[in-house]
Amino acid sequence: MQLLWPLMWLVLLVGVVLMIPHAQTLFQWLAPDARQVIYQRADFTQLLGRHLMVVGVAASITITLGVLAGVMVTRQWGRDFLPLVSQIASLGQTFPPVAVLALAVPALGFGTIPIIVALVLYGLLPIVRNTIAGLKDVDPGVVSAAYGMGMTPGQILRQVELPLAAPVILAGIRTSVTINIATAALGATVGASNLGDPIIAGIVNANNAYIVQGAMVIALLAVSIDSIFEVFQRRLRLHTP
Repeated sequence: MQLLWPLMWLVLLVGVVLMIPHAQTLFQWLAPDARQVIYQRADFTQLLGRHLMVVGVAASITITLGVLAGVMVTRQWGRDFLPLVSQIASLGQTFPPVAVLALAVPALGFGTIPIIVALVLYGLLPIVRNTIAGLKDVDPGVVSAAYGMGMTPGQILRQVELPLAAPVILAGIRTSVTINIATAALGATVGASNLGDPIIAGIVNANNAYIVQGAMVIALLAVSIDSIFEVFQRRLRLHTP
């Protein structure tokens, strides 16, 4: 039953992506003066795949860096770095993604890499904060009991602390990924082909139909991914003491 809503959103997403090329009449009223109301420079299935690829690569890097940083500053030897890590993560989200792109393009060129850099910086804060919060909330008595059983610090981290903190960490990952699904559309401004293409083309050509098509698919993608994370969170809570 828990999988029902994610499946429904995914089916709706796929249905809309396949329907758009055949919905000329439906979108005509949004841009009555436009010669063309269906975005045709690239197929929406290709744009969706590229969008998922960019978000997926950025999420993989962000999750790895965020969780490692959170683990590091909650260890005895790394606590002195907590203010620095928190400030860097906060700076990444307070810095507008557009500004990151503007600074990254001269160094990295146009294409996919600048938007991945922007998404990594923008998505770090919730993962770092939730990792720190989750690990700090682990009952010290449980950790002491694990030490008493002869477990090493590495074993305690992998088998005790991270499993107990997993629901909180996953909540941060969920927030980061969901936000970045929408933010990734900015990549179209620097030559990264994704679901932002029809939105940018719609703004440039004053074509509301293009804008709605891109925004609609991005919104459905974000809701679909968010609902999948929600299922995982519920299952983790059920299996976490």
